[in-house]
Amino acid sequence: MSTLADTWGIHDQQFWLRGHVPEDPVEYKEEQGTWHVYGYQEAVHVLSDTAVFSSHTNRKVPDTEEGTEGNLLQLDPPEHRKLRNLVSHAFTPKVVANLEPRIAELTHELLDAAAGRDHLELVNDLAYPLPVIVIAELLGVPSSDRELFKNWVDGMFENTQEFSLKENSADQESARKATLEETENFKRYLGEHAADRRRNPREDLLGKLVEAEVDGERLTDTQIVNFAMVLLIAGHITTTMLLGNTIVCLDNHPEQMARVRADRALVPSAIEESLRYFTPFTALARITDSEVSLAGHTIPEDEMLLIWIGAANRDPRQFTDPGTYDIGRDPNPHMAFGRGIHFCVGAPLARLEGRVALNILLDRYPTLHTDPQKPAEFLPSPYMAGVRSLPMFT
Repeated sequence: MSTLADTWGIHDQQFWLRGHVPEDPVEYKEEQGTWHVYGYQEAVHVLSDTAVFSSHTNRKVPDTEEGTEGNLLQLDPPEHRKLRNLVSHAFTPKVVANLEPRIAELTHELLDAAAGRDHLELVNDLAYPLPVIVIAELLGVPSSDRELFKNWVDGMFENTQEFSLKENSADQESARKATLEETENFKRYLGEHAADRRRNPREDLLGKLVEAEVDGERLTDTQIVNFAMVLLIAGHITTTMLLGNTIVCLDNHPEQMARVRADRALVPSAIEESLRYFTPFTALARITDSEVSLAGHTIPEDEMLLIWIGAANRDPRQFTDPGTYDIGRDPNPHMAFGRGIHFCVGAPLARLEGRVALNILLDRYPTLHTDPQKPAEFLPSPYMAGVRSLPMFT
């Protein structure tokens, strides 16, 4: 029986979107040389225990070690906490709440620019530019460069191959080189802006990173660039997928869309259920720093694990009727933003952007719906689930 995931052309690896549940919450794939974690409780355990499960996965991947320095996603305690503290002030509840008028203003401006057409291309017209402009303004880089960012990020995430420590096919090697090339382009761009802050100090987030000290020492250029790149990429792509996925879920569940339109207090819970049901970043990686037992399996030291957040968010041991999209689901302890010390620092901003934009979309377009003649296009990566284009009737 065909599912929406089959119709949408979503990567085969994302089996949870097709209603499949693994028999074992933990599995070793010999052909890839990696362990795979699918269960919710097992995922919570791995992501919460930083003493055993390290985030420093670049050490197992050739040519990526330079991307570790200053990269919040790759750091373990105590270095992680020191650097995270540098940006936590930029995402406090008060700072985020104060951004709401600007987010609403930008949403209206972007939708005004698309006015006069019977179609709205949700990603290009709103879901991509809105969070890019917001995070670019916070960092202090020109939001007008967003097409550059898009080209670089698209190139970094075009790989359709599953990660393997053993197999290095021509396609994988080509994709790896393309990713490294786009990463270097991004680093050069941010490096130029960081150098400008040293000459011309400014009170934006990039300027504060240039001036910041950790243990009495300034951050290196590499730390600043890697730090800023993570913020800029994660700061927009999460919200782009969050907003697009929420619209896709509501459009494919008209009874839930009717509930949201009738009661706007349900908008935040609709977003949370979309994050669970159609999780944007489908997997996180960790490496064991010592031998460990997990779900009855003994995993040796220095082994790579892929924690499938998308599958964990559909675990029937944790969620009742997990294949049902229910915007009234409560509680809804999904892990779409991660868990533990690496919980997404920008999650409050992403949620705010999603709430503001979704409310404005519902206000401006009482009959917003997808175009059956122009189906959505989804990201090709097995590790991301989100729309790349979403034409809609307004």
